[in-house]
Amino acid sequence: MSGLELPPLHPADLGARVPRRGSAPMALLGRWILRAIGWKVVGRLPDIPRAVMIAAPHTSNYDGLVGISAIQSLRLDIRFMAKHTLFRGPTGVLLKALGGIPVHRGRAGGLVEETQRVLAAGDPFWLGITPEGTRTGAREWKTGFYRIALALKLPIIVVTFCYRRKEARILDAFWPTGDVEKDLEAIYALLDDVEPRHPERLSAPLKRRRQHP
Repeated sequence: MSGLELPPLHPADLGARVPRRGSAPMALLGRWILRAIGWKVVGRLPDIPRAVMIAAPHTSNYDGLVGISAIQSLRLDIRFMAKHTLFRGPTGVLLKALGGIPVHRGRAGGLVEETQRVLAAGDPFWLGITPEGTRTGAREWKTGFYRIALALKLPIIVVTFCYRRKEARILDAFWPTGDVEKDLEAIYALLDDVEPRHPERLSAPLKRRRQHP
């Protein structure tokens, strides 16, 4: 899938059940930024109200600029979880505007369980996660995204940023089987042909695949 040419994705291509948020001016700004930096969004999104969306590999803050611009341009309702202590003052206002949802890590059950509670209640939205958890060569992926998708019976949408193509690429959407190792290998395989901004910062699982295909 990663090596295939994918069709451009426009707001009119989204299904009726895809969660939407944001304003027309922000969508226009997102499209303008993507054009200014020479990037585009390609692929197809499933017509579903809830999903876990993961983005990898993540090797640069520039990924965030492309990702946020893409989300705004399509007016997608993709949110992310962060510690409640970050949502104070002007920073908190900005985080909420970008889709941030405060969670209390100190509550019983931990961050994954707290995230499940938030995602299972209220309005439909997609949960966005960077499973590597760092931009500088994670030894392993954090599997909280997988546990959330499996527990709530949600599909996992795989997104990547390819700097060779200058594309935000939507690669696949699949339902976790419960075999985490097998499913992770399938995700890693989708990313074989992707060129990140800093290849030397690839996480260890992706490096292993490229060194031993």
